[in-house]
Amino acid sequence: MSLLTMSGVSAFYGPSQALFDVNLSVDQGEVVALMGRNGMGKSTTIKVICRLLQHRGGDVTLDGSNISGVPSYRVARMGVGLVPEGRRCFKDLTVYENLVAAARRGEWDFELVTELFPRLKERRDQAAGTLSGGEQQMLAIARALMTNPRLLLLDEATEGLAPVVRQEIWAAISNLKANAGLTILVVDKSLSELRQIADRGVILEKGRSVWTGQFDELTEELSDRYLGV
Repeated sequence: MSLLTMSGVSAFYGPSQALFDVNLSVDQGEVVALMGRNGMGKSTTIKVICRLLQHRGGDVTLDGSNISGVPSYRVARMGVGLVPEGRRCFKDLTVYENLVAAARRGEWDFELVTELFPRLKERRDQAAGTLSGGEQQMLAIARALMTNPRLLLLDEATEGLAPVVRQEIWAAISNLKANAGLTILVVDKSLSELRQIADRGVILEKGRSVWTGQFDELTEELSDRYLGV
């Protein structure tokens, strides 16, 4: 059963159209990779799902409910957890304060998220602004998990990180899939890692969905056409 469905979605920034025809679905317990070159509409799609940007055409449904016109705070309460591009932690708050500020009742609590990211437990009383970039990214993911989401959105969660930290993040995402059964929509450019965790992929090209399928169906020709530099 589809937890999230987008059908024929268009969206604008003022008079400029950013999405023309986006179609995707994410089933319960599935990991779907949203791919495409820079500027093709991936982050805009995430904003539409979170209702940080209202779409003008098409339908967006969450667990069968049309969320057009629903404010972003209500979508969060419906179980959508966002790890935004650029991390955006509360820099003046400690690690612990960042986490409990977002907490909602459920399985994920401070102890569980710090089992996933032990470094955060070591930094519990440290201001988020003094963490390394990789630690801030771990904090952003842990903060989203503390909302106990039904759908986790990861927007460029490994961008700009050192290779060793990237591997830690990918290992955590793999853990979430294997052991938590979490439904995830992940935006990233690393095909090799996405192949390891994603059930399906969707490619955007100039604000349109141009390919959807299993990763073993993503040929080198398609990859070069839509994802190559």
